Amino acid sequence: MTSTPGSAGPTAATTPPPSERPTRIRRFTRAERVVHRTTAWLTLLCVLTAACLYVPQLAELVGRRHLLVTVHEWSGLLIPVPLLTGLASRALRADLSRLNRFGPHDRRWLKAALRRDRTPGARPAGKFNAGQKLYAAWISGAVLVMLGTGLLMWFTDLAPLVWRTGATFVHDWLALAVGIVLAGHMAKALADPEARRGMRTGSVERLWARSEHPLWRDPEE
Repeated sequence: MTSTPGSAGPTAATTPPPSERPTRIRRFTRAERVVHRTTAWLTLLCVLTAACLYVPQLAELVGRRHLLVTVHEWSGLLIPVPLLTGLASRALRADLSRLNRFGPHDRRWLKAALRRDRTPGARPAGKFNAGQKLYAAWISGAVLVMLGTGLLMWFTDLAPLVWRTGATFVHDWLALAVGIVLAGHMAKALADPEARRGMRTGSVERLWARSEHPLWRDPEE
């Protein structure tokens, strides 16, 4: 069959056939990666200084308690800043919206995860799986509670003694829980090199995306 001049539109000229598509697709923008990296470093700094303040062996090893307290207070206070600044990014707002949605496929993912079922199709997921959504919700709530209790401990005139005592109790035990959850998050990241590469470079292998996040719409389609 012959074609007439001009019959091939702009789409035909710019969209490569499936066999010629690039093997990597974009997952995160530069703004999202900067927000994640900055938040991660601030959180890690906050956790490490907390460990040095509460573990006697580390406190003796590091010394300079006043400096540690100052770094801990300011790193904790600054943790929400990268996310609040990053809200100017449309891509980040879109991903926050995805993280905030929990659908039937997420319940299927959780049930399969509890059964340790790794068969193909057992864990349907969009751009973010149910585990990532739960982690994002939990860590966001924990940061808010830690920030509130930390301010009560920092500014002693804000509340009566009984409130400050309760805030100290909640702050200390929640800090331990945050440390454990963060360790699990880092372990998951270490177990998935392609996910780490996606956060580091912004792109992932197309085959990985189809395998781990089959319901995620390819942004290049």
